Amino acid sequence: MRGVIEEESTMISLDLARRVSEVAPKWVPVPGDRFVIAREGLLDDVFMVAEMVVEVGHVAGHGLVRFNGTTEWTLDSIAQDDVVWIPREDQLRALLGDTFQSLTRVRDRWVVTLEEAVPGGGGPESRHGAPDPETAYARAVLWLLGGPGFDAGRA
Repeated sequence: MRGVIEEESTMISLDLARRVSEVAPKWVPVPGDRFVIAREGLLDDVFMVAEMVVEVGHVAGHGLVRFNGTTEWTLDSIAQDDVVWIPREDQLRALLGDTFQSLTRVRDRWVVTLEEAVPGGGGPESRHGAPDPETAYARAVLWLLGGPGFDAGRA
């Protein structure tokens, strides 16, 4: 079902989402998840998994909230392989598991600090920075799981 992402919400780039998808466990969609259809002409539209569509409208100058079971649209369904999952901050943090230590603001950047997982535990910290928290988390996930460009964005 189609959803709207508010402008003040941060979201990782489509390229970064694709790279995270390459290294993360297979995505199992749940309500609230965001995705993009990987087809020309639809790449700028962000969709959200939802069990029910709620639309806000106006009738005779009054606000109205409509509850709909489905939305009529040309595309009734699409293979999951044809969409790109755009993980949220909490989902990215969960992928970091016990290696996650902190998210801190350092001047105009957000920095995710991880305790490196090494045999026997411990190890030095690694830091991954970006202009917004979700991108910092995504860069840390790529580094931790060894994805393409794993060292991009280290703080």
